[in-house]
Amino acid sequence: MTTPVTIIGAGLGGLTLARVLHVHGFPATIYEAEVSADARTQGGQLDIHEYNGQLALEAAGLTDEFRAIIHVGGEATHMLDQHGTVLLDEPDDGSGGRPEVLRGDLRRILLHSLPGEMIQWGRRVIDVQPLGDGQHELTFADGPTLTTRLLIGADGAWSTIRPLLSDAKPEYVGTTFIETYLYNADERHPAAARAVGGGALFAVAPGKGLLAHREPDGVLHTYVALSKPQEWIADIDFASPATATAQVAAEFTGWAPELTALITDGETTPVLRAVNALPIGHRWDRVAGVTLLGDAAHLMSPFAGEGANLAMFDGSELGKAIAAHPGDVEAALAEYEQALFPRSAQFAAESDRNHKLLFADNAPDGLLKLLTGQELAE
Repeated sequence: MTTPVTIIGAGLGGLTLARVLHVHGFPATIYEAEVSADARTQGGQLDIHEYNGQLALEAAGLTDEFRAIIHVGGEATHMLDQHGTVLLDEPDDGSGGRPEVLRGDLRRILLHSLPGEMIQWGRRVIDVQPLGDGQHELTFADGPTLTTRLLIGADGAWSTIRPLLSDAKPEYVGTTFIETYLYNADERHPAAARAVGGGALFAVAPGKGLLAHREPDGVLHTYVALSKPQEWIADIDFASPATATAQVAAEFTGWAPELTALITDGETTPVLRAVNALPIGHRWDRVAGVTLLGDAAHLMSPFAGEGANLAMFDGSELGKAIAAHPGDVEAALAEYEQALFPRSAQFAAESDRNHKLLFADNAPDGLLKLLTGQELAE
């Protein structure tokens, strides 16, 4: 007899878990706080790695669907200094092992791979209580409670399920992103489009930088990075987009105009995204009937590009463990967590190292060494 799996959160990790369970014939239901799959935009491009994200999609039986959504050319890398001088220009020759896809497209193929009844939308968990013997009672904002014997927290950075296992909370890592977009860039913003190139742009200096992607249809999606205290960020007047843009752009005075255009010519309201992380090596003691995956388990800074990949890989590995132990929930969860903890600690440490390297006092030298393999060889 198998125990139905209760998954909280319909992000990439929760959906991958549900899909792998579905492939193996195991019952599961996802409870998602958002009211529909289209409740909000899903963010920009993701590089999906051959050693984790692609393996998860293979376990989910979605490799062909994944290949169909790859942004050809998106693995190109362009690195400039603040004056616009090219430091690195690597085209996408198809051999990089980290093809780029839009997060929304990736989520769509996962959603379409599941029976509609597996996801309950608009079900926000407001409380969860242990009942003993591995059971937990969930209370939803919209109505009746639910009791489950196998609970998976796939509900992201501010997980409602995490407190059952750990007192850890995400903390600000010292860098904030301000997100901007340019559209139809080759025609309307040609200088900025040339600066970004065909894939990813890195332009960094001590304490700041511009990290951008060319997305399909001539979209330039930029994360303006500032290493500032939270109090400084709080003083930016985001209630006035023009004022906020001017305040952020002032931090890049003297930079090449084709780079600052990514800020000043932004065609959407700038969005503030503080970067938070859980402690490196976050883990917990085994608690019967419950575990975590993805950001709920190991939220890290985005500077190794591992967050989405790990969430999907967590989901696939957990799904396979549950399928391998159909009569023993605790054996499945223990096996999964034994591999989860060292894996997530390794990548959290890498993300932290890259974060410090990107905006260090010698920037952009450290990033250039990293991207060309020199930093790793030293």
